[in-house]
Amino acid sequence: MTDKNRHFIFGYGSLISATSRAKTGETGQVWPVKITGYQRNWSVMSTEYGMSSVAVIPVLEAHCNGVLIEIDESEIPVFDQRERGYKRSQVKYEQLCSYHQQSLPEGTVWIYHSHEVAKPTHDCPIALSYVDVILSGCLALGDIFTNDFLSLTQGWHHPLINDRQTPRYPRVQAELNTQDFTPLLKSVTKFTEKELSVSYES
Repeated sequence: MTDKNRHFIFGYGSLISATSRAKTGETGQVWPVKITGYQRNWSVMSTEYGMSSVAVIPVLEAHCNGVLIEIDESEIPVFDQRERGYKRSQVKYEQLCSYHQQSLPEGTVWIYHSHEVAKPTHDCPIALSYVDVILSGCLALGDIFTNDFLSLTQGWHHPLINDRQTPRYPRVQAELNTQDFTPLLKSVTKFTEKELSVSYES
């Protein structure tokens, strides 16, 4: 396969989680990376599930971290369906930087993005059932990557709900050990440790 026939998605939210990716389609190797020219925000991308999602918008000189995911070109339609509401655009190779000083594969790199931010509301808040999935993927890539996700995501001050008892996120991973996320979430939200201790098994 030539480089021009290789396809990749830059995943910056739930696609960071290998388990979550597998619920949509087949993917290959992943590389933790940062991208220049996009800013990640909490945004209401759809009111269907009563929750907000992360979305990136083009912002000059902004940075965002995520994973470069290799996919077969035939898998693109199923990821388009998963990311409906977002626009898929091509990313320039020069916008990507590896976390581990490793050379990145060349090919066609896609990103799902928005052009504007719709601030989370009390009707569509940030939902922990969604955040948990992202953080589980981040932690698998190390503390530096995880802390970058937290610091490079704008909008943590918007309405947030612990919905673990009645999850709003359709690809929830109720088997996760949420105790691992408590100190991380305390650093970016106003939730108390007691509020964050309410889990899927409580």
